[in-house]
Amino acid sequence: MRVFQDFKNRTREAEPDSTSSLLALTEPTTEPSTPDETLRDAHGKITATLASELLDRVRNAHPTFFEKLIVALLLAMGYGGTSKEAGRALGRSGDDGIDGVIDQDPLGVDQVYLQAKRYGEGNNIGAGTIRDFYGALSLKRAHKGIFVTTSAFSRSAIQTARDLHSRIVLIDGIQLTRLMIRYNIGCRDEEVLYLKKIDEDFFE
Repeated sequence: MRVFQDFKNRTREAEPDSTSSLLALTEPTTEPSTPDETLRDAHGKITATLASELLDRVRNAHPTFFEKLIVALLLAMGYGGTSKEAGRALGRSGDDGIDGVIDQDPLGVDQVYLQAKRYGEGNNIGAGTIRDFYGALSLKRAHKGIFVTTSAFSRSAIQTARDLHSRIVLIDGIQLTRLMIRYNIGCRDEEVLYLKKIDEDFFE
């Protein structure tokens, strides 16, 4: 699994435990021994390669594109209901350190505010940046925020987010690519394979 290991090391070397509370890609610990295991092993390698390519594309994209991507992802995840107007990136017009906003109900009574940092490898988010985002949420009298970065979060940043009264969810580069793949943002299904097995109930 050289492809996955290179990707994992590349995104976690600077801060080994910085995203321990978030989703992470996993790797089989033994060599596949059956055709099913071989197929799943190959699927894991393809997914790891795709995740690495997605992260590189996002890091090289324009900041405004990144903010719109985050809004599109959250809408695909079900935030804001079915309205296309439920989520919007604020771009350069964003105020008080807020990059986007998602309405959690049709009237926009409850909102989730977004912060997006398109940082390169090793340029991890520190506690000060999280406190700045908390201050921006306070100005909005908001209690929910999502902070997304293409890099990672330091241990102190994660602890700061936990200690603050507002509910701040942290999404690092690895979790971002996992979510993009799961919800087909920036990628698409190319081929679907069905694995068949004996229906034991049929033969009883």
